[in-house]
Amino acid sequence: MTATSEHTRTDDVCPFDRPDVPLDVCPLTTSAVLRRAATTVPDLEAVVCGDDRVTYAELERRVADSTAVLERLGIRPGDHVALCVGNGPRWVELFYAITGIGAVVVAVNTRYRSSDLAHVLNDSQATYLITAPQILSSDFLSTLRIIGPDPESALPHPELPHLERIVVLDDDQSADFEGSWERWSQFVAGATGTDEVSVPRTASSFVPVSPTSTSLIQYTSGTTSRPKGVLLTHQGMCADAHFSAVRMGLRAGDRFHSVRPFFHVAGSTLSVLSSAQSMATLVTMERFVAGPALEVLEKERCTHFSGNDTIALMLLDHPDRSHRDLVLRGAWVAASAAVIRRVADELGAAEVVAGYGQSEASPNVAQSAWYEPAEVRLSAAMLPQPGVDVRIWDHEAHVPAMLGTKGEIQVRGWNVMTGYLNNPQATKNACTEDGWLRTGDLGTMDEGGRLVFVGRLKEMFRVGGENVSPVEIEEVLLLHPAVRQAVVVGVPDPRLIEVPFAFVSLAQGGSLDEDQLALWMRERVAGFKIPKFIHFVEDFEELGMTASSKIQRGGLGCHAKSIMDDRAGL
Repeated sequence: MTATSEHTRTDDVCPFDRPDVPLDVCPLTTSAVLRRAATTVPDLEAVVCGDDRVTYAELERRVADSTAVLERLGIRPGDHVALCVGNGPRWVELFYAITGIGAVVVAVNTRYRSSDLAHVLNDSQATYLITAPQILSSDFLSTLRIIGPDPESALPHPELPHLERIVVLDDDQSADFEGSWERWSQFVAGATGTDEVSVPRTASSFVPVSPTSTSLIQYTSGTTSRPKGVLLTHQGMCADAHFSAVRMGLRAGDRFHSVRPFFHVAGSTLSVLSSAQSMATLVTMERFVAGPALEVLEKERCTHFSGNDTIALMLLDHPDRSHRDLVLRGAWVAASAAVIRRVADELGAAEVVAGYGQSEASPNVAQSAWYEPAEVRLSAAMLPQPGVDVRIWDHEAHVPAMLGTKGEIQVRGWNVMTGYLNNPQATKNACTEDGWLRTGDLGTMDEGGRLVFVGRLKEMFRVGGENVSPVEIEEVLLLHPAVRQAVVVGVPDPRLIEVPFAFVSLAQGGSLDEDQLALWMRERVAGFKIPKFIHFVEDFEELGMTASSKIQRGGLGCHAKSIMDDRAGL
């Protein structure tokens, strides 16, 4: 079945969320997004990170100043500019400046070490790298030295043949280097001959950028292969940000807390651009830690937050949560129905919505909406974004799947990437000839065209003759009052091919053993879905998560096998 967005409420509830709404209902380039917000709500805080507070008018001025520096550096439309900066106003400022002149941001994961960093810089053919000298506890300049170029090396370097300039943000003058690595401050002074950039500029004086121009090269997380560069457009990101904000219920003056890394599309599109499209304040942090995040949610009087299941559960189960005076109204959460219901009930975010997407789709594909009945939103059933087609594909029959049956989620529309950079074969593998993106995700669709995410096709395993999605088992485990978080993987079995192995962390004060949990599961799921092995852990951070707070199932599979070997005395 193929579905496009439709909803049960009248159009006057949300006139910008109809299936046939044109994309130009919102600004479709990053400069236009910022210009509208700075003109409409100039004195509203745009970005808050710790003590750094920037209004929309100030942000536009900073972007104009940075644009002058970028042009002084020689950056021109179409250039690929690698950006390695942590969450905060500086990343936002540089993102708008780079994309505003028609150049392309190469979003660098700040957790990258030498191997991945070299791959991204070379694969993206970035000619410029703009980096902070240090990001949290990581000395990023030392990572560069491991690759090959040091401050005394001439650029391009044999290990980085495309990179022409390395520019270090040295506002506090802490970076200790000389040579071919250049300081941002020297170009600030050079732009006007003073220590301040004072060239009067506005967004209207930027080089005109087409909505279909590439704005971002987003490297996939690479948990199953080398990261691939996803080519995203201004239109795809800006429209996706707008429709996501509309369905979340973000309004002018709201305060939106998001710790999603800005180098990921959940940060750049669904946090930075969604906030500006709705003229809300983006409250962020350099890194996510549950206790301090709850403190910020309270102190900043945040009305909404963004998170996945891991982030939501860490907030829900933190001992400080019950002591915090939160005023949350809504949230965007990519999680199971069980977690979404807890967000509504325990965090007070009654208008919480579910979201599904991936980097190749800018990223949002489908989302529920704040104005829909609670029983719909809390079930994690989502409608495609306006103008986006979604179908469930039966690979065995090579036809669209029947209603309610599982198959691959496939997507077609304005939000789909233009391809993978320098990788036509991967692009061909990911997209059908008639434009459908093969997501590699498993889902179902009901008669109303609502999508339910079931899990990753690659994460499916086969118990005897039955296909099992780990998400199905995890959702049941999470219903147990003593369980805080659960992740299931398939492990080899000589008789059944594979069996479920569950990693489980308990809620504070929870007490449970393997036999008790297995007995509890026996009353709720088919026998082949009951984990044969259950391993209790304190938390999942020690087992490995990506920078976007996703649990790395591949690593857990290896860890599970090691535990099984230990138990067997091997």
